[in-house]
Amino acid sequence: MKDVSVLDLLCIGEVMAELRLDQNQEVKQGFAGDAFNTAVYAHRQLGPQRVGFYSHIGNDPLSSAFLDFMADEGLNPDDLPRAEDRNIGIYSVSTDPTGERSFHYWRNQSAARQMFADQAEFHALPSAKIVYVSGITMAILSPAARLNLMAWLRSIRGTSVLAYDSNYRPKLWEDKATAQAINRQMWALADIALPSIDDEMDLFDETKDAQTIQRFSDGDFTVSVVKRGKLGPVVPGHQAPLPDFLPAVDVMDTTAAGDSFNGGFLAAWVQGDTLNNCLHAGHDLACEVVQKPGAIIDRT
Repeated sequence: MKDVSVLDLLCIGEVMAELRLDQNQEVKQGFAGDAFNTAVYAHRQLGPQRVGFYSHIGNDPLSSAFLDFMADEGLNPDDLPRAEDRNIGIYSVSTDPTGERSFHYWRNQSAARQMFADQAEFHALPSAKIVYVSGITMAILSPAARLNLMAWLRSIRGTSVLAYDSNYRPKLWEDKATAQAINRQMWALADIALPSIDDEMDLFDETKDAQTIQRFSDGDFTVSVVKRGKLGPVVPGHQAPLPDFLPAVDVMDTTAAGDSFNGGFLAAWVQGDTLNNCLHAGHDLACEVVQKPGAIIDRT
C-alpha cells in the first residue's frame, strides 16, 4: 500500500493575492505565487495526497480566503502557520498585447517572510520525495532563515531530491552579489535544476545563452532543464536528440509559464516517465497556461 504520509512533491514558498484586470477592465482577484503555482499544477496531474504546499499566512480575510482556495484545489491547508500581526502579500498584474507582464507588489508585511527563523519549524514539514524551492523563496527570507533552510536541505539529502528554479527577481534581493552567492549555493545543492534562460543570464551577467547552457552542463545535477519560452527547453549535457516543441498559438498572459512547466515536469518525473515525456508534460502545460488569463487557470 502506498505510504501517503510521504508526499511526492512538497513546494515551499510565498502565496499572494493576485489582482488583474480582465478584458472588460474589471478587477479579478485570485491567489498565486511561484511555488504555489507549481504545487497546484503538479497536483492537477498527480491527484490527492501527493503534493503539499508550505508557507506562512496571516489572520487577515485574504489569508482565510486563500485557505478555502487551497482546499478547493485539493491541497491540504491545515498545517500552514498563521501570524497574528501579518498578512499575505498582494500583487497586481497587467499584460501587454504579447502577453508580457508588468507587476506591482505590496508584500513587505507578508507572513511568509518569517518562515524558518526557528530551526524547530522544520520538524513540522512533511516528508517528500521531491522538495521544490525557488529563488523567490530564498529572496524573501531573512539571511539567518536562508542559512537554516539550506542546512535543512543538506540534512535531507539522500531521502529527498531538491528541485530548484532561481526565478530571479532583482527587487526582492538586498543586492545582486547576495543573489548570486545564494543562488550559487542553491545550484550546488540542487538535484533537479529548472532555470529560465533569461533569469540566469540576467543574474550572472551572461551575454550569450550558450554560456548559461554550458554552465549548467558543467554542474553536478541529476537533470538540468533550461527553459527558453516559446523555443522550448534544452537539457544541457544531454547527448540524445530532443523532441520538437511547438510554441503556444495565442499567448495571452505569460504569468506562471515557468511555474506550470515546473509542475508538469516534476509530476511526470516523480512518476518515472521518460525525459522526453517529462519535457513535453512541462512545455505543453505551459503552452496551455499562457493562452489563458491569470497565474492559475481554471480547471478543465
